Amino acid sequence: MRRRASAPDMSGTVSRMLSRRKGIVGLTAITAAAALTLTACGGDSDDGGGGSGAPKGKVGVILPDTKSSVRWENFDRPYLEQAFKAAGVEYDIQNAEGDTQRFQTIADQMITNGVTVLAVSGLDSASAAAVQRKAQQQGVKTIDYDRLTLGGVADYYVSFDNVRVGEELGRGLAKCLGDKKANIVYLNGAPTDNNATLFAQGAHKVLDGMPGFTKVAEQAVPNWDAQQAATIFEQMWTQHDGEIDGVLAANDGVGNAAISILKKNGAAGKVPVTGQDATLQGLQNILDGNQCMTVYKPVKREAEAAAKLAVALLKGEKPVTDGTVRDPEGKRDVPSVLLMPISIFKDDIKRVLDDGFVKREDLCKGAYASKCEKAGL
Repeated sequence: MRRRASAPDMSGTVSRMLSRRKGIVGLTAITAAAALTLTACGGDSDDGGGGSGAPKGKVGVILPDTKSSVRWENFDRPYLEQAFKAAGVEYDIQNAEGDTQRFQTIADQMITNGVTVLAVSGLDSASAAAVQRKAQQQGVKTIDYDRLTLGGVADYYVSFDNVRVGEELGRGLAKCLGDKKANIVYLNGAPTDNNATLFAQGAHKVLDGMPGFTKVAEQAVPNWDAQQAATIFEQMWTQHDGEIDGVLAANDGVGNAAISILKKNGAAGKVPVTGQDATLQGLQNILDGNQCMTVYKPVKREAEAAAKLAVALLKGEKPVTDGTVRDPEGKRDVPSVLLMPISIFKDDIKRVLDDGFVKREDLCKGAYASKCEKAGL
């Protein structure tokens, strides 16, 4: 069974990204299906693609920055390293540090140094697409990692179902607000990040049809910058005289910025705030009662999926995917592996700890020891 999805263009126009696979009911079934897909991606079975069975070449990975989220260096890098080492594959992982020129320079160096597969998380589609075209000219296969490059030429795409992420954010905020009438604001992610557009699409899909919820403000946060997010939210708060009842924040960093302004105005814990990435800070904010929920994306699965795609390409095999995502700018369907996100409320934090994504000793130290105990952690 295959699914087909559409991604919106970078102007913020939203369109339906994908239709979910039929017959999969509940998180257990989804997880099992994802696990089977990942196993298939890296298998050594006969694929008809003329693979030699042994990886030949080198993988390059370019991560976007260290500012938009702690995930890139704290989780993606070590998980990717672990997966490549287990496969016995030579690799080079570097971070563009939010600089498109550095991104292009790293790509040039990697291609010159002989990478045969290049996985990128672009800072914006224009610069990432330029890198992919240069790689293609040199016979290097490319993978979009986490972020789809609109107008690019990536051979494969690995990510989470990002419209679904937004839907989980919307449902989470609705659950925390309950049945009361509420003025809500949206703090979206970077306008240059296609994922941020998809998150907003999913959130609106859920919340726009709910009676009683009124959107009073919405703004994208440039570069996912927390300081700018705080400034933007403070302006929203002032403009609406504090008459804001809920905050749809696109990730934990942006959510924490909003919480800092709520604290300043004596409203922390009274106004539900969402988040994403299940960071240490986000989980502690949930324990404090200042953040209502976060969306957990098991990055280890994403890293393993990307690694298995890369290894298959190094073996000369045709990787197995579970669907396609439409790139409207490139007017093409990109073979994709899409994983499912998980909503995390206070009662669900144990799941994140059990996965080892956040360590209990980090979450529950100091003043949080008693809060963890109270939460059954």
